[in-house]
Amino acid sequence: MGQAQSHEPISYDVVSIKLDRAPDSGSHIHVSEDRDSFIATGVTAKYLIELAYEVRDFQISGGPGWADSEKYAISAKMDDDTVEALKKLSREQAIGRRQLMLQSLLAERFNLKLTHSSRELPIYALLVSKNGPKLPPSREAAGRQGYSSNKRGELIATGASMSSLADRLSRELGRKVVDKTGLQERYDFTLHWTPERLTPVIASAADNNQGPAAPALDSSGPSIFTALQEQLGLRLESQKGSVETLIIKSIEKPSDN
Repeated sequence: MGQAQSHEPISYDVVSIKLDRAPDSGSHIHVSEDRDSFIATGVTAKYLIELAYEVRDFQISGGPGWADSEKYAISAKMDDDTVEALKKLSREQAIGRRQLMLQSLLAERFNLKLTHSSRELPIYALLVSKNGPKLPPSREAAGRQGYSSNKRGELIATGASMSSLADRLSRELGRKVVDKTGLQERYDFTLHWTPERLTPVIASAADNNQGPAAPALDSSGPSIFTALQEQLGLRLESQKGSVETLIIKSIEKPSDN
């Protein structure tokens, strides 16, 4: 989860929040070229909590139904002093500061109140298959990394670490994925699988250490479980683990402005 920095949190200077009544075209986040603003369309309050606290949907509980259904258009702009202050921070520090700013926005405009908890939940461990990994070392300059895709069921990685891959898999599977590969390098790879509608599994055969509760395979291609083994030499094993969670104690609809 996003952690508070040692310095005081800062807020956006000007914030506009309106109900997004545009035809549903998904959620979109945009950061301006000079990085002085945060612009979002089609986002729910719950999705903003995910961004602000660096958690996934399955790690958030509580709250009214509208927090996960009503969509908003948000425009938040920093003042010049804040922009200059961010330029002096490392990339990681700047990301942490932006998360704090979004946390402040949620507290001030949505009157959000949360409690932190830790629960023993089903997780997936990302492991190396018995025949070893099939991961070419990255050719990119040190520090350069990222993911891209042209469609669901495709992941193109550049300079990716195994911990970042575990995070991406968490989003896809709706369950915490923990890197236990022991692989320390960064890699370039492409992963293709058949997307399926997956939901967090609370009680299933997988919870009894009987292996991943993979859905039925689509005839057009491999599941993400099979694709990881065949294409990357990795596997997912169902385990139990401690997962940090957030509980929404209270939240209010923001005034339209």
